[in-house]
Amino acid sequence: MRFREGAGWLFAASAMAMICGGAAAQSPGEFFAGKTVNIVVGHEAGTGFDVYSRVIVRHMPRHLPGTPSMIVQNMPGASGIQSANWMYNIAPKDGTVMATFSQNVPLEPLFGNERAKFEPSRFIWVGNAEQSISVCGVSTNSGVSTFEELLKKPTIFGATGPTGPLVKAARAIKNLTGAPMQIVTGYKGSASVRAAMLNGEVVGICGLPWTTIKSFWRPELEAGTFKAVLQLSGEYSPEIGKIPHVNQLAKTEEDKALLNLLFGVQVLGRSYVMPPGVPADRVRVIRDAFMATMKDPKFLEEAKKGGLDILPLEGEKVAALWDEFARVPKEVVERAREITSK
Repeated sequence: MRFREGAGWLFAASAMAMICGGAAAQSPGEFFAGKTVNIVVGHEAGTGFDVYSRVIVRHMPRHLPGTPSMIVQNMPGASGIQSANWMYNIAPKDGTVMATFSQNVPLEPLFGNERAKFEPSRFIWVGNAEQSISVCGVSTNSGVSTFEELLKKPTIFGATGPTGPLVKAARAIKNLTGAPMQIVTGYKGSASVRAAMLNGEVVGICGLPWTTIKSFWRPELEAGTFKAVLQLSGEYSPEIGKIPHVNQLAKTEEDKALLNLLFGVQVLGRSYVMPPGVPADRVRVIRDAFMATMKDPKFLEEAKKGGLDILPLEGEKVAALWDEFARVPKEVVERAREITSK
């Protein structure tokens, strides 16, 4: 009897091994066929993250084996932290879910934010679509047309929640320069701030990517009712116009490290991630499909029509850059925390 029980156990174990072996042997093409791959956007519809993602899902499926469908799902909350928490702790770890959120979100654990329930180093970075250049800008209602005037004239800036890039950028500029800026927080995202600027609730915004301005804010840009007054990230861009760059504020090496932590991270402004634990072969095909999409003539044509700049980075390079930011000295992190907290 014991032998039979043992034989039954061995048979069950062998059957389970065959099942698991069959699942492991399934090719990415077989797995993705008939599936839907979701891109979770951690911000409201109409933001740059949303616009980029909706263009990507129209072209990336044909570069994936099995040609799955792709859709965008918006999950705004806590300036992107909610989507990052969901991605890390709840999302399926099978390659069917990607996410994008503001570039400051992976730094929140470094800043000691207890609401950030994830380890950035364990995210799987798919790639980055665009190395963002962000600005501070004002409407014509502000009575300000230059950065020098911003340093003297009281203005009201719109921003998101306390962890968002819009509020952190505005607070950093206010506290670094002493500009008499009043910062109104609580807007869901840049689209909501735009609406507030249009109806006169606020007159300025900081940390807004230039590509978002060229696409979603194009009417105001072309009409001249919105003007950039300070470039915050990237190499100096003559396309934006002759305005100061925030790096000019640096007086010491620590200042340079501080500004790089606050604004240099925006070079990774359109990054996409998957949760830890996705099988390596699916990671590879997702990364390859993402980069193939970034070179796809039809994708590039649609992106150009929408005013979206495409300057991609491979997932491995994105991961390496995040590791560099994670090694910033504690004293620099503490100073950054102080100037962006109020």
